[in-house]
Amino acid sequence: MTDTPTSPDTTAEKDAPPAVELPWADVHVEHHKMLRLAPLQTDRNTGGRPLRFVEFGYAERNDKKHSLLRMTISLPGQRVRKEQNHLDVWVDHTTKRVHFGPESGLQIEPMNRGIGRYMAAQGITWAKKRWPGYTVDGTDLNNKDALNEDTRLRRDRFLKAHGFEVVYADAQHLKGSVKEVQVGDLLADWNTEKLQQVEILEAAQMLQQAEQNLAEQEVKLKKHEEKVSKYKREDAGLRFTITCLVAFAVFQAGLLIWIATHR
Repeated sequence: MTDTPTSPDTTAEKDAPPAVELPWADVHVEHHKMLRLAPLQTDRNTGGRPLRFVEFGYAERNDKKHSLLRMTISLPGQRVRKEQNHLDVWVDHTTKRVHFGPESGLQIEPMNRGIGRYMAAQGITWAKKRWPGYTVDGTDLNNKDALNEDTRLRRDRFLKAHGFEVVYADAQHLKGSVKEVQVGDLLADWNTEKLQQVEILEAAQMLQQAEQNLAEQEVKLKKHEEKVSKYKREDAGLRFTITCLVAFAVFQAGLLIWIATHR
């Protein structure tokens, strides 16, 4: 954030406090975990949901005035926009307030795989352990999400599942907002059927098991190839025998015809 020039003729703007520039703008994630996205049935809105592994990264910073937890999701072999798969939890110790960023909201790719709830749960757990008495800022919700009823309902379920209260200023549910809430009242749960954390030893065991399964499949494949080769050899022998029998039968028929015509 940067300070915005004010007009000398506008008293309200003149009296407004200057924007506060937050530290750690260029912090990158330093710690990493592997996440397993469980295979799920195809969703009519978001498409196929096969088994997939992604990387969760995070970094933490603290000083007397602020604290920050920065989280990202990396997709192997796939690039996403800068604003996607990114969540910041900012803490202001002077005002004892907590703010979730970015301002554009949490945008997740791939959708409907449990990633958003997992990231929010990590941020809430981090804040609850340290500052349960702080207040989470209320915020207005993006009107674009309310244009599609399924998107709006999914967003509201996401927020309510974490303990946020969603209110609307109109009957059409277009102008929504989230009310202030105590950090200690938030819920740090995620859908473990959709997403599981994979530790290093678990990942090593999975690779070992996969290699063992591959070796077993190679042995079975070799046995099948040997059976196929045997059947091919037997088939070739049968074909040769049948050919000989056909030739002999033709010869006998010819011989009988010759004998019958030369008596």
